[in-house]
Amino acid sequence: MIKKDIKDLSLNEFGSFLQKHQYPPFRAAQIWKWLFQKAELDIDRMVNLPATLRQLLNEHFCFHSLTERSTQTSSDGTIKKLFVLPDGELIETVVIPAEGRKTVCVSTQAGCKFGCKFCASGLKGFKRSLTAGEICEQILLMGPDVTHVVFMGVGEPMDNYENVMKAVHTINAKEGMGIAARRITISTCGIIPGIERMAKEGLQIELAVSLHASNDQLRNEFMPVNKRYSLKDLIKCCRQYTEKTNRQVTFEYILIKDVTCIEKAAEELGRLLKGMLCKLNLIVYNPVPEFNFQSVSKKEIALFQKWLTQYGIHSTVRASRGQDVSAACGQLRRNSM
Repeated sequence: MIKKDIKDLSLNEFGSFLQKHQYPPFRAAQIWKWLFQKAELDIDRMVNLPATLRQLLNEHFCFHSLTERSTQTSSDGTIKKLFVLPDGELIETVVIPAEGRKTVCVSTQAGCKFGCKFCASGLKGFKRSLTAGEICEQILLMGPDVTHVVFMGVGEPMDNYENVMKAVHTINAKEGMGIAARRITISTCGIIPGIERMAKEGLQIELAVSLHASNDQLRNEFMPVNKRYSLKDLIKCCRQYTEKTNRQVTFEYILIKDVTCIEKAAEELGRLLKGMLCKLNLIVYNPVPEFNFQSVSKKEIALFQKWLTQYGIHSTVRASRGQDVSAACGQLRRNSM
């Protein structure tokens, strides 16, 4: 019998399994507390469970899906882990510690279909989507003290919508990890149907949209997804999202020397985002050996922000973390190369 990852089940699904085997409902919540609140993935350490129940669970479920291959620690404290999936595929997960918070950046796919021209995640193509259990386990292996989760690792979350949302419910549920919805961020390269579905979820999770260009011509070059979901349609969708949810959208925008960090781009962004409930998060380009782009200086960033302000756009700069171990934005990969 092929064992199912226990973390792939919702609490209700697991409760139904226990009920079928004549165990009372409270056992489901008890086991969920061990798994998701104490981050305990060893069934034999769940000492308040009857031996017969532990045996039943061992017969039907696996508790570990990921195997740690390596760990790298940046000079700024950022930690990058390389995990092996059950089929031998490799993914990378990042822990970003800060005062009063511990953020985990999770991968949702082994590889990426979308091939953005400044991101390492799609360089070796796409293999498969991760299960909800594999997504959750990345967080659990970082300990029970995680405060924030961002779906910004390898892969496109909206291309794995069902598993991502199942994981989100487990991460957010009080019986699960109990991480507040506003501390969970899903990022997308601009998959409009996914944004539309997310608007109907009724969850207060954060939406981040990778904009990275201020016009269709440049975005077509940088992000092939734009040929399917144009900038005009994407911005229209995001405006509808804010109207439906009353929640702001965070637009992520990469700063590449002499390409995206110019006054014309600031002017175009001003027209594009005028009047929308949103914020612009500027990301300094993090070097990837396969791409021939240059980063920008602090002086160039300050000038670009000045232009943005003139055109009515408030912006913030995302601090680059983990660049020296290739753990920064755009540097994560499907496997070790």
